[in-house]
Amino acid sequence: MRAKDIKEFDDAKIGVKGLVDSGITTIPRFFLHPPQTLSGLTAAPDPAFIPTIDLSGLYNSHLHSTIVGKVAHASRQLGFFQIINHGIEPDSLERMIGAVKVFNEQPVEIKAQVYRREMSSGFAFFTNVDLFHSKAANWNDAFFVRLGPRLPELDEIPEILRNEVVEWSECTKKLGEVLMELLCEGLRVEKRRLKELSFTEAPMMVGNYYPYCPEPDLTMGVKSHTDPGALTILLPNHIGRLQVKHGLEWLDVEHVPGALVVNIGDILQILSNDEYKSVQHRVLASSSDEPRVSVGVFFHPSEKESLYGPLPELISLEKPALFQQFTYTDYNNRWYTKELDGRSMVNHYRL
Repeated sequence: MRAKDIKEFDDAKIGVKGLVDSGITTIPRFFLHPPQTLSGLTAAPDPAFIPTIDLSGLYNSHLHSTIVGKVAHASRQLGFFQIINHGIEPDSLERMIGAVKVFNEQPVEIKAQVYRREMSSGFAFFTNVDLFHSKAANWNDAFFVRLGPRLPELDEIPEILRNEVVEWSECTKKLGEVLMELLCEGLRVEKRRLKELSFTEAPMMVGNYYPYCPEPDLTMGVKSHTDPGALTILLPNHIGRLQVKHGLEWLDVEHVPGALVVNIGDILQILSNDEYKSVQHRVLASSSDEPRVSVGVFFHPSEKESLYGPLPELISLEKPALFQQFTYTDYNNRWYTKELDGRSMVNHYRL
């Protein structure tokens, strides 16, 4: 029965927003989460928990090492930090968030034309990556754009957000390269090391839309997970609901106007030989009429058949390799065939 309900929902191509627009007052059963998934939903924001790092002194020889130290410390201790004065204009942030919102608030019939799960065209729009093999679905819709090694043909990207996607791709590729250099410096390896391993060449953009939910205490916007890539750059709107797990607690991430949220992914924890941490995070559902909108750019390697594992520079007699080597094709296949809840590749490859 559950499989039939999910297939009918996906075949209808209406997404979660379509359910809301239909006037539902209760959520479908396949969105219901077990109590253990819903624990700690009332965490309070702790402004001091996730540090906000000012990048304005990045090219000042006196301030650069301080910035490297702050980025490395946050990556080792928390796996998350926010950045301000990152070089992307406030108007660009607003345009990108606005485009994601406008796209998702189009009539269902228009969005249905691009609702598909396969990425051969470089653009896809659907509800839940793991819809067909998760125990409970998440209350969000998302579009995916392959940003590299090449953008899709422009006519494959819906016109309503085409210019914004192209602009955001250019902005985040540059910023991603800067952040990876800082992270390499924090590990005391050559600053272009991650670029040499092709981690700047195959980013993926995900535009997330979390609409009003009539029963937010029974489901999740996105259940607990870690990110598979090296690095994620997240642009959120002013609506909160993002939580990060720290020890046994879930803590809210404070909204900082103009800031971008950065977090370490599983493969960078592996490459750093456990120096940097990829941590669980989630997004809450809400009965607010105002949606949460966010845009994540996830940095993956373009060289799928190369072997990845702890960087040789970080292996010694005192600290041997803590993870086995693997190809990114194997890594990616394993990630996408697991349920999102609690998903992490770190322990799978740990020796």
